[in-house]
Amino acid sequence: MSLQPDKLYHFYNQGNNRETIFFSRENYLYFLKKFRKYVWPHCQVLAYCLMPNHFHFLINTTKDSVVETKVGSLVVPALNNGFRLLLSSYAQAINKQEGRSGSLFRQKTKAKLLEDNIKSYPFICFNYIHQNPLIAGLVKKLEDWEYSSFMDYAGFRNGSLCDQELSKTLLDISSENFYEESYQVILPDKVKRLF
Repeated sequence: MSLQPDKLYHFYNQGNNRETIFFSRENYLYFLKKFRKYVWPHCQVLAYCLMPNHFHFLINTTKDSVVETKVGSLVVPALNNGFRLLLSSYAQAINKQEGRSGSLFRQKTKAKLLEDNIKSYPFICFNYIHQNPLIAGLVKKLEDWEYSSFMDYAGFRNGSLCDQELSKTLLDISSENFYEESYQVILPDKVKRLF
């Protein structure tokens, strides 16, 4: 996947055959630790949500994101390589934990460019990412899901993974209306354009 600097992307992947990728709280936290090590240095994170069998990140690319790095015979952007290293190291740990072998994730992490000419799509993506656990029936309130950035934005936790000031600027997030806007229904035709 080719990337451009200073653009908003929806990054996502899921377990092979939609299988579980997070088996315990410790797995979610380990994944985020590895994300900080391999991916975070190459981008600005605006939102995330880890689900039992998939994940979502809303990322603003930087000049560091697109710096090319050699991986074997391939040359790939640093951000892509960061995701490769994240998924590889996480899969190794889960395979050991679960006594399994082979691929844990689908082969390629997807990155959907959120086009500039459709101004509301980054904001829709932001809310869609946070609404995942609610839509899946895992929680009754967004703040009940520990593994997303919603709790940070709502002021229930002081997380440092997301650049909240940048999000407010780029996505036009209102602190006063954040909670109510987070629950707005996103129509299916708009969701399709996020993938």
